[in-house]
Amino acid sequence: MVQIEKIEKLKSDLKIKWTDGEESAFNYMWLRDNCPTAHDKDSRHRMFNILNVSENLNIKKFEINNSGYLQVEWSEGDHTSLYDPKWLRNNCYTLKNKNKYISPYELWNKDLKSNFNTICIDHDEILNSDEGLVKWLELLHHKGIAIIKNAPVKEKSAFPLLNRISHVRETFFKTPFEVINIPKPNNSAYTAHALRNHMDLPWFELPPGYQFLHCLVNSASGGDSSAVDGFAVGEYLKNNEKEIFDTLVRVPLKFRDMDYTQESHRGFHAPAISLTKDGDFHDIRFSIATMDVLDCRPDLMEKVYKAHRRFGKLLHDEKFQINFRLGPGDIYSFNNRRILHGRTAFDPNSGHRHLQGYYMDRDEIIGRLNFLKKNS
Repeated sequence: MVQIEKIEKLKSDLKIKWTDGEESAFNYMWLRDNCPTAHDKDSRHRMFNILNVSENLNIKKFEINNSGYLQVEWSEGDHTSLYDPKWLRNNCYTLKNKNKYISPYELWNKDLKSNFNTICIDHDEILNSDEGLVKWLELLHHKGIAIIKNAPVKEKSAFPLLNRISHVRETFFKTPFEVINIPKPNNSAYTAHALRNHMDLPWFELPPGYQFLHCLVNSASGGDSSAVDGFAVGEYLKNNEKEIFDTLVRVPLKFRDMDYTQESHRGFHAPAISLTKDGDFHDIRFSIATMDVLDCRPDLMEKVYKAHRRFGKLLHDEKFQINFRLGPGDIYSFNNRRILHGRTAFDPNSGHRHLQGYYMDRDEIIGRLNFLKKNS
């Protein structure tokens, strides 16, 4: 195990040289804030209040004790902290910020259709084994899409599978929501019309992270599904059409819910593409059907429409899109804030098409996956 070889006290940091030659700098405030005694032993919540020390906080004395721990005596509060060198190394922000970021996302295009079986997994494999559950969650996290095969076709029969992950995200559509052709629809999903590739509920401040469409019946002519990896399209624009990409990242668009059955009409401004602190993709927010009257700055409007139209064309380009047909017992599961989904029109007089939909927050998917892998 790597050990501390040398410590040097600087103005506001302790500089540590490790036995493998790496060097770290630990800010005084950071060290005091992360003293092992700062957290409650049961809840693990930080109980120490960093506001209780002054901006002149300093270190009176430091050493490596007989157990190999870094021992720090503080200038305030009559307090001494002990730091495990392994913990310090694992949480060293100096070294973390030197590492090259590696995205967890596996981007895909139309070629995924020729390897469609790689994103399919049997319902009972997930229901009856943690290995199957991990496989499903990894598909959802890394590729953003998975098709569950051989699920029951009774109404609400997806609940046991989803409960293997966590609780569902409730919305005013209720759970599950019924994707069928109805008279006087309050959403275009409840028609027989074609649906352009879109994300659901872009007018929420935080749209649902994942969506699950459980096919119960699909005997109508038409109604084939589509999917496109919005992150892959964003990556293409970043590498090839930088001005378009920058506009999509920087200028918020306006989305609004205009559901006539609701007493609360929700609206939100957000860019079409949002990024993480590492510059990776975070969200794709795109829905022609629910984009409201834009109110961008006048000098940006022309640029915004140019970028929006270009993005929309690529999100429906056959180079990026895959098409497939859901059968009874299939569950189309996907990252709602990455994978845009759509369908072709169908003839309601030729047969019946009935899907049941569920939502879940992205935290639940990633949190459950991390827990299972940590405890495997």
